[in-house]
Amino acid sequence: MWRLKIGEGGGDAWLRTKNAHVGPRVWEFDPDAGDLDTLAAVDAARREYTTAGRHRLKHSADILMRIQFANENPLKLNLPAIKLEENQDVTEEAVSTSLKRAISRFSTLQAHDGHWPGDYGGPMFLMPGLLITLYVTGALNTVLSSEHQKEIRRYLYNHQNEDGGWGLHIEGPSSMLGSALTYVSLRLLGEGPDSGDGSMKKGQNWILDHGGAIYIPSWGKFWLAVLGVFDWSGNNSMPPESWMLPYCLPIHPGRMWCHSRMPYLPMCYVYGKRFVGQITSLIMELRDELYKVPYSEIDWDNARSLCAKEDLFYPRPLIQDFLWATLRIFIEPVMMHWPGNKLREKALNHVMQHVHYEDENSQYICIGPVNKVLNMLACWIEDPNSEAFKLHIPRIYAYLWVAEDGMKMQCYGGSQLWDTAFTVQAIVATGFIDEFAPTLKLAHNYIKNSQVLEDCPGDLSYWYHHISKGGWSFSTADHGWPVSDCTAEGLKAALLLSKISPEIVGEPMEVNRLYDAVNCLMSWMNENGGFSTYELTRSYAWLELISPSETFSDTMIDYPYVELTSAAIQALTSFKKLYPRHRREDVDNCIKKAAKYIESSQRSDGSWLVFRFHVKERKYNMSITFCIVLYIFVCRTGAFTITLRIVIPYSNELIQNGT
Repeated sequence: MWRLKIGEGGGDAWLRTKNAHVGPRVWEFDPDAGDLDTLAAVDAARREYTTAGRHRLKHSADILMRIQFANENPLKLNLPAIKLEENQDVTEEAVSTSLKRAISRFSTLQAHDGHWPGDYGGPMFLMPGLLITLYVTGALNTVLSSEHQKEIRRYLYNHQNEDGGWGLHIEGPSSMLGSALTYVSLRLLGEGPDSGDGSMKKGQNWILDHGGAIYIPSWGKFWLAVLGVFDWSGNNSMPPESWMLPYCLPIHPGRMWCHSRMPYLPMCYVYGKRFVGQITSLIMELRDELYKVPYSEIDWDNARSLCAKEDLFYPRPLIQDFLWATLRIFIEPVMMHWPGNKLREKALNHVMQHVHYEDENSQYICIGPVNKVLNMLACWIEDPNSEAFKLHIPRIYAYLWVAEDGMKMQCYGGSQLWDTAFTVQAIVATGFIDEFAPTLKLAHNYIKNSQVLEDCPGDLSYWYHHISKGGWSFSTADHGWPVSDCTAEGLKAALLLSKISPEIVGEPMEVNRLYDAVNCLMSWMNENGGFSTYELTRSYAWLELISPSETFSDTMIDYPYVELTSAAIQALTSFKKLYPRHRREDVDNCIKKAAKYIESSQRSDGSWLVFRFHVKERKYNMSITFCIVLYIFVCRTGAFTITLRIVIPYSNELIQNGT
C-alpha cells in the first residue's frame, strides 16, 4: 500500500536541505501496510475512478491520502449537520456551525509540519520527460520500482481520451504532443503495441491518423531526438552561444522569464552535444510505430516546420523562418567544425556552470519539473558518474504524487506555502481562533520554517537571479525561488498570526524577518507599478515573436499582473498598520504606484485580464480575484466610486451567468 511521508529526508545522505526537510512530501510503497478494509477502500476508489469518473471528473479527489489521514487524524466532531429547507432563514448559528464542521474536517488533512498536502498534477507532458531521461541514462528500473511504474501506467491509461489520444493536460482535447509522448512513455514502461485492452492501438492510430509524430511540436521534437526516434536535424537550433551574448541585448536569454529561461538553459546544452540515447530494439520499434513512412525516408528538413493543427495555438511568424534558417545554414555549420567548435565548447561549459548553480541553490529540486529532468540529463551527459546526477535522483520523488487515478508528475514539488497561507487567513477571518488553535499553531510553524532566509551566493546579476532573502516560494524553503504573490500571502498570514497571543499560535515571526519580506516584496514592482512573478520584467513583449514554442504563449518575459499587484498592496497595507514607521515613504509610494497600475489595467467592461501563460486572452471571472481587486479600491478614497460604476454591472453579469 502507498503511504505518504512528510519531511522524512534526514536519512538520505544525497538529500540536501536548509530547513531540516520541512515541506517535502514523498509517496512510498509499503507491501505490509494497510488492513483488509483499508486495502479494499483503496481498490474501490481506483475502480470507481476508472469505470465511472475518468471521462467525467478528470481530477482526482485525493482519496488515497484522505484514507491515510482518516486513520492517522480521525475526525472528532460533535456538531450537528445543518440542512436548511428552501425557504428557511439562514441564522448566524447555522453559519457558525457549518464553518466549524468544515474547518474541523479540513484540519484532519493537515500534515504534522503544518501544511496541507494535495494533488498538484494535471499536465500530461511532464512525466514523459522524466521517463525518457531515466531510460537514456539507464536508471529507469533503479529509480522507479515496479509499483511506481504500475501506478504511472494506471495514470496514463486513465487519462486517455475517448478518441484514443492524450491531451496537453488531463482536461484537454487530444494533441500530438500529449499523444506521442504518452504513447512513448507507456512503451518505455513495458507496454506493447497491443497492450491495455486495445488502448495502445487506439493511441497509435490517433497519432498516425493525424500525420504521425513528425507533426509533434518543438518540445516533443526535442524529447524524441534525445530518445533516438527523431533526428536532431529536424529540430530548430538552440545555440548555447546565445548565453555568451552581451546582456545589454534585449534578446539575451538571461532576460527571459525564468520558467522559460531555466528549461532552455539545459536544452541548449543537450542540443549543443546532439546527445542521443542508446539505440535499442525498443527504439527501433518506436521508429516504425510513430511514423506513416519508413524512418529512413523522413524529410527532416521539412519536419522542422511541421506542427499538428491540434497543437498549433500560436503559428510561427515569418521572422522566425528567417532566424532558424540563418542559424541552420550559417551558424551551426561553423560551430560544428574547427575553429568554431572551440567557441561551442566554451559555451557548453558556460551553460553547465549555470545549470550547476541552479541545482545547488534549489537543493536539486529546481524551479519546476521541466528543468528538473533537463538539468539531470545535462549533468549525466557531462559526467554519468557525477555527484550532481546522484544528488538529482532523490529529489525526483518530491514531484511524484499518487491518487486513485494513478501516479502523476506534479507541476511543482507542491503548493505547500500557498495553501497554508490562504488557510490561515480563512480560519482567522471566521474568528474561531481558540477553537482551532492547534491547527493555526502548526500552520504558523510552517510559514516561519518555509521563508527563504538568504540570497543566492555570488553576483546575482551574473547568474540572472533576483534577490530572495525574506521571500516565500510556492512550496518550500529548499525550493529557493520566491514568488511575489506567495511572499505577499505568506507575509499577510504571518502578520495576522503575530496579532494573536503566542500561547495560542506560537511565537510571532521576528521583526527583522518581516522587514526582509517587505524588502523582497517591494523589489518586484516594475516601473509601471505592476508586480511580476519571480523577477522584474527584463525585456520587451516583442520578444514573443521569437518564442520557439507553438503551444505556449506569453512565456518569454516576466509580465506584471493585477492579481500579483493586488496581493502585494494588501500585504503592504497590513504591514503598514502594524509597523507604520518602517520605510514609511517607500511603502506608501509602492502602494500608490501599484494601485494606479491596477486602475490603468482595468478594461472598459469592468474586467481585468487573467494570468494565463499558455491560453488565449480571457476576462477575469474568478470571484476571489474580483473581490480582492475590489477590496483594494475600497481602501482608496476617490478610486472606489469610479471603479464601482463599472464593476457592479460586470459582477451582475457574472452572477447571471452562474459564475
